[in-house]
Amino acid sequence: MKGSFIPVSEKTRNKILSEVEKEARDTTENKTKSGAMNFNFGQGDSRLDKFVNYQKKYPDTDIDNALDSLKYKKTFTNRFIYTRAKAVNSFVKSKESRDQFFSQILSSGSVALFILLPFFTLFLKLLYIRSKCTYIDHLIFVFHIQTVFFMLFSIFYIFKIAGVNPELWVFIILFLVYLIIAMKRFYEQGYFKTFLKFLLVNLSYTIVASIGIVFVLLISIAMF
Repeated sequence: MKGSFIPVSEKTRNKILSEVEKEARDTTENKTKSGAMNFNFGQGDSRLDKFVNYQKKYPDTDIDNALDSLKYKKTFTNRFIYTRAKAVNSFVKSKESRDQFFSQILSSGSVALFILLPFFTLFLKLLYIRSKCTYIDHLIFVFHIQTVFFMLFSIFYIFKIAGVNPELWVFIILFLVYLIIAMKRFYEQGYFKTFLKFLLVNLSYTIVASIGIVFVLLISIAMF
């Protein structure tokens, strides 16, 4: 500001600079204090931000009075968004709420995986369309693979609970190796064909799992 065309005193210039520095520090600071997580909710002008700010300031106010104070209509959408604002504040402040949310994701994710298995089985049926295996045969194979996956997943977490920190990639490699061997023995095709179909199977499973994850997150957020 020394090269500014507006004449200001040294004292005023230092005061302005210190205020700018303080504002920048307050804006960019993102720390965890007293066990609470600091997110940037409530920093904008969106409806959710307003609801988050109001609910944080008046946590004991019921939804109807809150919407009246904020001058929003008592529609289903506004009520739902306000309940999500309450959940956001609870998630940020309470470790117990965060643990509950992640537990709900794991629970919903397990159910979603089993719901999506028939679609994955259908892909296998199309992939091995010349095979004599029926849809039920493919479904049994998928259930078998899924069981091995959950067994390895359980062993991984048992190690973690026991205080050992195993590498996740080791269990992923073990599962992938088991999968390609299982495909080779079950469908009795050559190594080259099995490897190509192994890649396609993993691609399809990634797509199906991604869709499942999106639905699980939406359901978990809605029910939290």
